[in-house]
Amino acid sequence: MARKRAAKKTTRRAKKKAGAKRKTTAKRTAVRKKTARKKTARKKTARRKTAAKRAAPVVKLKPTSRGGSDRENLVKVLQATTGITKISANNALNALLITMGLSIAKNKSFQLVGFGTFRVSKRKARWGVNPATGQRIRIKASKSVRFKPGTHLKASL
Repeated sequence: MARKRAAKKTTRRAKKKAGAKRKTTAKRTAVRKKTARKKTARKKTARRKTAAKRAAPVVKLKPTSRGGSDRENLVKVLQATTGITKISANNALNALLITMGLSIAKNKSFQLVGFGTFRVSKRKARWGVNPATGQRIRIKASKSVRFKPGTHLKASL
């Protein structure tokens, strides 16, 4: 009889331990689920924030004031409309200008549809007059960039 009681006690203890283990594992899984929910919530808010950054905010664009720098104004407009930093906006503008210059040098033209076309024009060598001395001088042949405005730009003027 004593052995049966001892055996029952051990089984009761084992059951209690098993139950405790179940509870702790249940607690652990609950905690894991909670942290997983928090992480997904953080990801969702991060996605919303990046989507909000991507969406161009409504910004009233102003022309450059007299004596102001057009380049600085373009950087400010890029920064305000896209939500990027000033350095990134400056880098984007630099990349655009470098690409335009390389394209004009290689292809002899660069077109921004609706805005206009930049193209290389050639000037022949010619004779000119020095205004200070009145002496006839030879002017060398040269190349220059010309701009032809597009339809949207013409319409806005």
